[in-house]
Amino acid sequence: MYDFSALYEATSVSHAVQLMQEHPDAVLIAGGSDVLIKLREGKLAGAELISIYKLDELREVTIDPDGALRIGPMTSFSHATKSPVLQQYMPVLGEAADTAGGPQLRNVGTVGGNICNGVTSADTASTEVAYDAVLEITGANGVRKLSIHDFYKGPGKVALEKGELLTAILIPKESYENCYGYYIKYAMRNAMDIATIGCSVNVVLSADKQTIQRARIAYGVAGPVPMRARTAEAALAGQPVGEGAIEIVGREVLNDVNPRTSWRASADFRKQIISETARRGLRAAIERAGGVF
Repeated sequence: MYDFSALYEATSVSHAVQLMQEHPDAVLIAGGSDVLIKLREGKLAGAELISIYKLDELREVTIDPDGALRIGPMTSFSHATKSPVLQQYMPVLGEAADTAGGPQLRNVGTVGGNICNGVTSADTASTEVAYDAVLEITGANGVRKLSIHDFYKGPGKVALEKGELLTAILIPKESYENCYGYYIKYAMRNAMDIATIGCSVNVVLSADKQTIQRARIAYGVAGPVPMRARTAEAALAGQPVGEGAIEIVGREVLNDVNPRTSWRASADFRKQIISETARRGLRAAIERAGGVF
């Protein structure tokens, strides 16, 4: 059923890097929800595989000494949803993960794999973009950190060099502190479907809950890669909580996006959904933050 020539199991991150050096053309496999499909389709026929599935140190969700959330890339969607740390500080990521596929996929698919495949429809990617995630990448030359905004290079293309793997997704404290988010996935079905549009919104309100101090809006499938709606964000800064802000975001997000027409939806329909999800997402995020309309 699966045509591959060899399977190597890494026992540590350093061992994974060593294996990638020894087998430079091998394909890294984590949960396998993407790689196994490609194998069955014959797209990776005869490939060597390097499994990092047993690297439990990459599954933990913890808090670094500087307050950053450290999300292991091997964290499954199911574990992200149930993580006590994420439930306390960034529940929207678990909520986004809970919209991916069905229970079987969520039990094996990983948060790291969801961004490393480079697709714009990845359910957790837009939330990580909205929270200005920093990616820790490890290779033969050591560890480097890269903003998620610089990670996506085009459809299906990311800034992982040969012999590198993602070892952590970091959410800076200033990105999640006093911040409340909401994720909306619009798809043709409620389960087992990829997003037609995914929208992640988060806000920081003033102490009296009357003003939007900061808003972040990010989309999947609104362009070739997950993207921030920076024009809309700038327009919301300092706006009073109310219907005026909802109308502003619904209008301004259309200046930031570049959706395409596909068999799933036309570009014009996607623009309509983009505007509506921004309105609904902003309203829900503000309400979670304690704002009243």
